[in-house]
Amino acid sequence: MLCMGFEPVIAPDSVVLILGSMPGELSLERQEYYGNPRNDFWRLLASLHGEDHVPDTYEERLRFALGRKIALWDVLASCEREGSLDANIREPAVNDFDALFAEYPNLRTVLFNGAASEKLFRKHAGHLLADSRLGFVRLPSSSPANAMGWERKLAAWREAWQGVTGRGEA
Repeated sequence: MLCMGFEPVIAPDSVVLILGSMPGELSLERQEYYGNPRNDFWRLLASLHGEDHVPDTYEERLRFALGRKIALWDVLASCEREGSLDANIREPAVNDFDALFAEYPNLRTVLFNGAASEKLFRKHAGHLLADSRLGFVRLPSSSPANAMGWERKLAAWREAWQGVTGRGEA
């Protein structure tokens, strides 16, 4: 099945870009980044910012991210995939990161939401890894397919996030 990704959620003052690989089936159906209620993404983001409550609506969630200078996108613009697993991705078409980084020069850190997004980025946009103004960090996937457990996932995200905020970026 052909999967088409989303446009980036980004603002001119965004300094952190969180990259997934390709939205899962439920997210594509809902047309929402991290739209599967079992995905920990929004809960992780809220927790990193000292919030006990995840914003209720998708629009509030996007405002929450953008208000903290966080942009969202995926490595792939499209792919063939049955189901939601990254392992099933075929015929990947990568997003235009050269254009994105040129248009949004305030971006300083790229956080990969899982190993698949990092692997795809390295394969298809690896030349950008040499850009000295950008830092790259892989996070454990927020996906429900990642069985590492909430506490370990949050600890890993928190550690990475402290590195980002220590650089004055978010």
